Amino acid sequence: MYAKLRLAMIGGGQGAFIGGVHRLAAALDGEYELVAGAFSSRAATSQATGQALGLAPARVYDSYQDLIAGELALPVDERVQVISIVTPNHLHFAPAKLALENGFDVVLDKPLTFSLAEARELAHIVQTTGRRLVLTHTYTGYPMVKEARALVAAGALGRLRKVYVEYPQGWLSTFVEGDASNKQAGWRTDPARSGLAGAMGDIGTHAFNLLEYVTGLRVEQLCADIRAVVPGRQLDDDGAVLLQLSEGVSGVLIATQVAAGEENNLRLRVYGELGGLDWQQADNNTLLVKWLDQPTEIRRTNAPYTSAAARHNARIPSGHPEGYLEAFANIYRNFALTLRAEAAGQPPTAEMLDFPGIAEGLRGMAFIEAVVASGQSDAKWTEFPAV
Repeated sequence: MYAKLRLAMIGGGQGAFIGGVHRLAAALDGEYELVAGAFSSRAATSQATGQALGLAPARVYDSYQDLIAGELALPVDERVQVISIVTPNHLHFAPAKLALENGFDVVLDKPLTFSLAEARELAHIVQTTGRRLVLTHTYTGYPMVKEARALVAAGALGRLRKVYVEYPQGWLSTFVEGDASNKQAGWRTDPARSGLAGAMGDIGTHAFNLLEYVTGLRVEQLCADIRAVVPGRQLDDDGAVLLQLSEGVSGVLIATQVAAGEENNLRLRVYGELGGLDWQQADNNTLLVKWLDQPTEIRRTNAPYTSAAARHNARIPSGHPEGYLEAFANIYRNFALTLRAEAAGQPPTAEMLDFPGIAEGLRGMAFIEAVVASGQSDAKWTEFPAV
């Protein structure tokens, strides 16, 4: 019998935004079974969530500390193996640290931690414990993002020259955090819970991660203009960043949450000597390949001409749409396949290991601190922190 990995969740209780998405993604491929959780800092909410999910009452805990202690008290073949942490940013580090140090592998919502200092400490813990950590940078899970990465890595575009990445949203176009019932806006715009950055931490990190993932390049310097457009807002809700990347490539990153009418149309364009790539989430099953001296190609998800990495992360026949949940699930699935291979004493394949981890989390936190430092500085360029 193919035993599912036993999964617990910290956060994601009733009324939470991302917890339900994580549960759907984890369940999609049948790799995990949710058996335990501490879903809220409010005991009643945690218990009600566990009941709604059909969990045994004894496996629904009032705190993450109780969860880890309670699971450790169970026999090894009954306790959870993976813990998914879907709390606000300021509550990432402590439960992740405790889980890793007690022998659990961790799924962590992005960004990695509240600060770069915490991220560095967590990276040390991952290294010393030998446990696995996956960071849910969802957008790298799309098959045609994998295809774009494969084309760049194969040198199809020639030497890269320019990269543009943009993530426009409009949901914070007004002072919605003034409504106490809007919990998502409340914590995401609160420096005590979100961290140094607002839009740049929330969606700018996704854009940054996507750019580095597809190109294989690393940001070395940046020049940022960030601001809070909406009166009374404490953190940035709009910004643009000039980027100097490795190999002499330049780039532009835009992240805004005050583009009224926009939803989540993340877009990446990469240009080289021979041509360019254009992918956007609004039509995520399509990758445009634009050649200098040939007609533009339209590549589609799970077509036979796509790369092994793209096909590995597609589930249904070409011509049928796959979307956000499937991309999210690819991260959970690849992580599970890696854990299974290692448990069997086998080396994971490159496709299995294709998920964001502690290295990407460290760079994301370094990006946040560099962007904020640059935005507050009179100097044109800010060095990217060494991580």
